[in-house]
Amino acid sequence: MNYQEFLATKAIVFKPSGQQVTQSQVHPKLFDFQKDLVAWAARKGRAAIFADTGLGKTFMQLEWARLIGEKTLVIAPLSVARQTVREGQKIDLQVHYTRSGNDTTEGLNITNYEMIDHFDAADFGAVVLDESSILKSLTGKTRQKLIDQFSQVPYRLCCTATPAPNDIAEIANHAEFLGIMRRVDMLASFFVHDDNGWRLKGHAEQPFFRWMASWGMSIRKPSDLGYDDDGFILPALNIMPRFVKTDYAPEGQLFFTGLRGIQNRSEVRKATLDERVTEAARLVNSNDEQWIVWCGLNDEQDSVAALIPDCVSVYGSMSLDAKIEAIEAFQDEQHRVLVTKASIAGFGMNFQHSHNMAFVGLSDSWEAYYQAIRR
Repeated sequence: MNYQEFLATKAIVFKPSGQQVTQSQVHPKLFDFQKDLVAWAARKGRAAIFADTGLGKTFMQLEWARLIGEKTLVIAPLSVARQTVREGQKIDLQVHYTRSGNDTTEGLNITNYEMIDHFDAADFGAVVLDESSILKSLTGKTRQKLIDQFSQVPYRLCCTATPAPNDIAEIANHAEFLGIMRRVDMLASFFVHDDNGWRLKGHAEQPFFRWMASWGMSIRKPSDLGYDDDGFILPALNIMPRFVKTDYAPEGQLFFTGLRGIQNRSEVRKATLDERVTEAARLVNSNDEQWIVWCGLNDEQDSVAALIPDCVSVYGSMSLDAKIEAIEAFQDEQHRVLVTKASIAGFGMNFQHSHNMAFVGLSDSWEAYYQAIRR
């Protein structure tokens, strides 16, 4: 063994522990780049597919579960679970929607994140986190519970288009859930903390991305894996800002002097609610096409819904059944307009039938905005 070979043995990489799968074993309906990703993830056993929105992660995660061959629990946001059941039928897979560990099958099962307390992880040989970026959105206690609950499941897969939209250290949540490396160990191995937060050590950049590549695959388009992008190039996105007049002035000032911090932006958002809601409703009511209206505040949602007669409003305090029923009714075009928040319906849903969206103000979350416009 020469010195270079010796150094290679010291590299921090994740060793495969899954099933040997070839592209020919994957369902023929999947595109070749999807087959590559499925085969790779199955060989890894515990892996993450960071594929952009619209690249078919649902097909890939279901095929991964089929090829792993274990009793599987897929955990997904809200109505995405029912949507996944329908998608599974397209590739000849029966996916059982369940809310209780007393109601499972030996094959593929799917439930919502809200229901994980009703399941015993020991009953499953494989688990999939759909829209796994939700790991960082959960409270620290809930996130850790999810990590601990499935820590002994042999096969694990995470799927999301936005694994770390604001902080690369958020990758640690995925690595810890997958059992690749604990968060504290990842930060100690590759990062340093200073006044600007966590940042990669200068000498650790290449080892960090090599380590990530040993368990996570990230693609924005099929050509990233050498395939043709035909069919995956979306039409142009038209973003049209609407400016509304307001006489708002901060308390103690004669006129507005600019925004200072999140708290100040929140105050301005509340103070200009009426003007923004009125303009959003005017836009939506100006034609008979389908729209999604994204809100951030409860008062925004209540006010704009009151001004749009043919809308369905889906809000956080509704029961799970009521949320699912309302969202599916919008998908089935029983309602012309959906009024809701990105935290409720902005992740994983298929709303291609509605190409119009209105944001009644924007939050500080790039991920929420990106996920919403990609619905």
